[in-house]
Amino acid sequence: MKLSMPSIRNLIGSVVEGAPATAIKGRLNKPGAGGLGGVGGIEQRSRMMEYDQPLIWVVLLLMLFGMVMVYSASVALPDSPKYAAYSNYHFLVRQAIFIVISIVAGLIVFRVRIETWQRWAPYLFAGTLILLALVLIPGIGKGVNGAKRWLSFKVFNLQPSELMKLFVVLYAADYTVRKQAVMHKLVKGFAPMTLAVGVVGLLLLLEPDLGAFGVIVCIAMGILFLGGINGVWFGGIGATLVGVFSMVIVLSPWRRERIFAYLNPWEEENALGKAYQLSHSLIAFGRGELFGVGLGSSVEKLHYLPEAHTDFLLAVIGEELGFVGVLVVVLLFYWLVKHAFEIGRQAIALDLTFAGLVAKGIGIWIGVQAFINMGVNLGLLPTKGLTLPLMSYGGSGVLLNCVGLAILLRIDYENRMLMRGGRL
Repeated sequence: MKLSMPSIRNLIGSVVEGAPATAIKGRLNKPGAGGLGGVGGIEQRSRMMEYDQPLIWVVLLLMLFGMVMVYSASVALPDSPKYAAYSNYHFLVRQAIFIVISIVAGLIVFRVRIETWQRWAPYLFAGTLILLALVLIPGIGKGVNGAKRWLSFKVFNLQPSELMKLFVVLYAADYTVRKQAVMHKLVKGFAPMTLAVGVVGLLLLLEPDLGAFGVIVCIAMGILFLGGINGVWFGGIGATLVGVFSMVIVLSPWRRERIFAYLNPWEEENALGKAYQLSHSLIAFGRGELFGVGLGSSVEKLHYLPEAHTDFLLAVIGEELGFVGVLVVVLLFYWLVKHAFEIGRQAIALDLTFAGLVAKGIGIWIGVQAFINMGVNLGLLPTKGLTLPLMSYGGSGVLLNCVGLAILLRIDYENRMLMRGGRL
């Protein structure tokens, strides 16, 4: 029996998803639509599928949305004596520069293979420990509002705790892979990682930066849990950490006062003292109601709400764009964290355990920090100096967020290469 071209097309049409032969015919002949008449279209679609486009767009949307809100939150700051020398566009321009630098850094990092990060993970972790120690040396570390958390390089200030958030992801993932055979043992498996995180915590508490320490502990513990650590040891160290954080609060009068103020922010003494930021943040959310008072129309940013462009950016979003604006931000972060876990699960299914743990660790990092920042803004958690990832003003934070997400994008890229039968 002879098969003519029409009969071949009819056969294809009856097999491929039950599609009509006429539809298949149209697709085969349509140039640039992935048909035989458009080979360039096939190549273009193939190239596009190598990258996780939704992830890229969500990250860009969060950064650009954050830049707009940073401008809105900071435009009135030059009216105050502290920022009198600044222009109205100072923070907008700097945030735009930070974003451009972060995107360039992300493009460079994307070119680095995941196995290279695994090989360098212990050295990057150790190097960041040294930087955390340097912050505490008089004359080297730079202090702001009573906390020494930065290293000044004239052109920019580097916050080593932001570096540590990324490198503890890499180190914990590498450690879990290397020690997989002894992870159920206390001395050989669990204790060394606990000691390493303890040293990081000690240095951060001396700055002090309890918020960053909390995020780093959540990252390390989350990766160890996902890596299959002994449940008894995990529960024990969890209880120990709760005790440590409780003791830090009890033994620190100003932290204790902040906790009590957070529990009752509307008491006059608290509202004018330790809960001043929280009370004005809640007022901002209250004014915003469902759709907000309009972009740029916030009253709380007019020197009522301190640090509105950094730690309390979400409050300005709530006031100007209302519940709807806040909900959009929450959903974008939810999608980002969920997607990171999906990429990690796919990597582990492909037997890329380190890459999978790193992807999930990045998801934990972004998710925990966003949750703490949102909880602080909404009065669900005590006030802590943690920024909203990708959105709040700050060079170190945006840069390291982009680097971490570039690594996540690389993991997804390598997953797709393997699923197509390629080699890394």
